[in-house]
Amino acid sequence: MKASELRNKQLDELKSTLVDLHREAFSLRMQKATGQLAKFHQIKTVRRDIARVNMVLAEKGEKV
Repeated sequence: MKASELRNKQLDELKSTLVDLHREAFSLRMQKATGQLAKFHQIKTVRRDIARVNMVLAEKGEKV
């Protein structure tokens, strides 16, 4: 997910994307804890995507 793609989205779309990413991060953490996670790089990718969405929300003046 690129920041330029996120900048084109509306605030409600960004917030729903953020919620989805938080759910995915939680799921990945649970998979890691139970030993079921095969692709550990997904955790890093999701964390960075969350940071990108938060950055775009801050640029638009929306409180995170």
